[in-house]
Amino acid sequence: MDISDDLPLSHTDEEGRSRMVDVGDKEITDRRATVEGFIRMQPATLRRIIDGEVEKGDVLSVARLAAIQGAKETARLIPLCHPLPLDNVQVEIEDGEQDGMSTIRMTVSTRVQARTGVEMEAFMAVSIGLLTIYDMCKAVDRGMEIGPIRLVEKSGGRSGDWVR
Repeated sequence: MDISDDLPLSHTDEEGRSRMVDVGDKEITDRRATVEGFIRMQPATLRRIIDGEVEKGDVLSVARLAAIQGAKETARLIPLCHPLPLDNVQVEIEDGEQDGMSTIRMTVSTRVQARTGVEMEAFMAVSIGLLTIYDMCKAVDRGMEIGPIRLVEKSGGRSGDWVR
């Protein structure tokens, strides 16, 4: 891991109080981020989702819309995030298997022309999308597990590009 004790925390002032970072002097650049997350469930639960047999409706379509909405609401829910005029939010959903459990992998890519990064919007989108799947399917499978949720890549800004 690339963590340094010498780097100051940008969301605190000299006295350790929380603050919103002033990005007014930063250059507007093309910024992108991709985040992925997983939800594990019983194979029968995934089959019901795919077959459209979940009582609350089309799980994957609703989760996709919830993810997009989550990205758009990030600054309202995370106190120190700047509101960003998102240019694009793309949601990809794949099913699979892991350790005898069925999985859904949600990947969200976000893009913006801004002075600050767009990672938190991608994280929020994946989180809300996966929580929506849980909410819609909890009546049939309360043992579903969400995670991990992680940054896959980001680009733009002073810190440059990063890829997992």
